[in-house]
Amino acid sequence: MFKETFYLSAILAAIANAAPAAVAPSNPLRGGEGLIGYSPSNTISNENTESISYQLAPSQTQDADIGAYLDFSTIDNPQPIRGSLGGTDPGPRNLNYDRINPDKLAPPGTDSGATINAQWPLGLSHTKLGKSGAGWSRQENIDVMPAATLMAGVDMRLEAGGYRELHWHVASEWSIVLNGSCRIQAVNEDGQTFIDDVGKGDVWFFPAGIPHSIQALDDGVEFMLVFDDGDFSEDNTFLASEIFAHNPKEVLSKDLGVPVSAFQDLPEPNLFIFPGTPAPKDIEEQNVTGSAGSVPKAESYSYHFSEQPAEELEGGSVKIIDPLSFPIAKDFSAALVTVKPGGLREIHWHPTSDEWTFFIQGQGRATVFTPPSDATTFDFMGGDVGYFPQSNSHYIENTGSEDLIFLEVLQADHFSDVSLAQWVGSTSKQIIQDTLNLSNETLSKLSTEKKTVVL
Repeated sequence: MFKETFYLSAILAAIANAAPAAVAPSNPLRGGEGLIGYSPSNTISNENTESISYQLAPSQTQDADIGAYLDFSTIDNPQPIRGSLGGTDPGPRNLNYDRINPDKLAPPGTDSGATINAQWPLGLSHTKLGKSGAGWSRQENIDVMPAATLMAGVDMRLEAGGYRELHWHVASEWSIVLNGSCRIQAVNEDGQTFIDDVGKGDVWFFPAGIPHSIQALDDGVEFMLVFDDGDFSEDNTFLASEIFAHNPKEVLSKDLGVPVSAFQDLPEPNLFIFPGTPAPKDIEEQNVTGSAGSVPKAESYSYHFSEQPAEELEGGSVKIIDPLSFPIAKDFSAALVTVKPGGLREIHWHPTSDEWTFFIQGQGRATVFTPPSDATTFDFMGGDVGYFPQSNSHYIENTGSEDLIFLEVLQADHFSDVSLAQWVGSTSKQIIQDTLNLSNETLSKLSTEKKTVVL
């Protein structure tokens, strides 16, 4: 007991004799104790934050639950106000973001809680520049969109004659040509070869591990690549220049049956995107075929989706590509959807897959609903990626003055969705009335048919 008391006394004495707490020195960079807390000499700013000048967009005074689209594009100082909800924002702010994301600044009253972030503008992705002006690429994956776990995307541009270096990767690659044209080549595990020219609207698919190359033709090319792994990164592909750089030249000599001197002029590794000799006009000049022959047509790596007619609908059009028509692209199903101004890709959900969406043209918005009660509305523009988890309902509304065109990609063996309108219209009217309290007049207008795109 005596020792414990002695030790405690020593500790208390040491604390008492310790140096006093540091006091901010008097200099122009710091204030002093007189500014802490209450003091009769303190003064506060008399800036009036209620006097800011602003205007409201059309429909902004409507009841918040109506949720009409708010066009802030010409509004000088848009405000986070919906009906009786919200209030003014004197700043600081980035008005450019507020104008292009009205449903983030002034969300519909039907939004609730917080869903995943279902939007990523590729314009915010870091751009990887190719060599000697040959092109560029930028990507979306879980680094920027953490919830998009099933799929990732890469937007790539190749100037005329530019190459995406010979390579392969662990993930499977599905692609649609956005503009221009290119020549694609591959060799499968059986030694069968493949070559084709693809243009705007066409699709290709390379299974995991299949080595391939892409070269832009005379008019250049841009394409969107979709990979079946949300963690995919274009920086982790297996490149031809790297495999040659990281194997002993003696081993390469034995492997390829050529002298070591053949490798004295190898390029620096990681060519990635680089300029090359323009492809010959006649594709047959590059059609190399060994004893294994060519990849059978039924297993072709390309599909001329541009030549498939779209189904014309009330509010736009749609056409579908999936393994039923393009067998090699196992588990890749997609719909190319066009929505007229004012039209709507109807409220729906996909029962077996997340949806990865790329907006090709125009502008639109979507509300994603996640049970039990979370809902968030997002605004999209051309070049944006959207992501809607499996069975989470959503719509896509055209909020612009031109056609809205977007691509819906699923990891599924066929393209499918469930339509809210068809479900409600195909259920006993008594059940719907008891559940939703809809009038008989409303019930009489419900349809049993899926409309996909409405106006």
